[in-house]
Amino acid sequence: MLEVQDIHTYYGSSHILFGVSLAVSRGEVVCLLGRNGAGKSTTMRSIMGMTPPRKGTIRFKGSDCTGQKPFRMARLGLGYVPDDRRVFANLTVGENLEIVERGQPGVSRWDKHRIYEFFPALGRIDGRRAGFLSGGEQQMLAIARALMINPEVLLLDEPTEGLAPLIVNSLVEQIARLKESGLTVLLAEQNLKVALELSDRGYVIDNGRIRYEGSIEDLRDNEEVRRKYLLV
Repeated sequence: MLEVQDIHTYYGSSHILFGVSLAVSRGEVVCLLGRNGAGKSTTMRSIMGMTPPRKGTIRFKGSDCTGQKPFRMARLGLGYVPDDRRVFANLTVGENLEIVERGQPGVSRWDKHRIYEFFPALGRIDGRRAGFLSGGEQQMLAIARALMINPEVLLLDEPTEGLAPLIVNSLVEQIARLKESGLTVLLAEQNLKVALELSDRGYVIDNGRIRYEGSIEDLRDNEEVRRKYLLV
């Protein structure tokens, strides 16, 4: 579904990603693990076209889409939940969802009704402005908004960052349900426990380079990799 090959990404003259490669197959949840500043968000932004790589290739559903604008990536079926959520603070929950809805009538898809079945808490605050939501509510709304474009692959960037443990547990359950529904997910996380619980395979990034890739079972058993690249 999604293949990243040897990408090099810069912010101005600063070289951030050095030959990053990864792949996500249909129906998988793949995690990209790393400490703060390791390059996780830049990888996500590179894939989405927000910070296009200067070198390397990004393929989605077999087609080269390197350097495509973010709105074109969304139309191709790539959903993106940024680490800072970026909900429209002056719009209500319902308006945040309606403004991005896409899909064909009659086709099984995400719409407000299905979103509110999946996230009942959002249905109860449909008329509340997003700027008055808690961090957990905003994160649910950010994920729901990405689902409203009916993506085939969902990019989740640090979805549990800054949330209380109880909210994290609830969010993990909801992401697990998305996995059960067959949605393909690339999950950028520094929370090792969450990533190990949700993912099928994992990559570890450090200083803009992929340092490890393998199954979740291998990563769980590899104390050296966890100690060297993930522990603070």
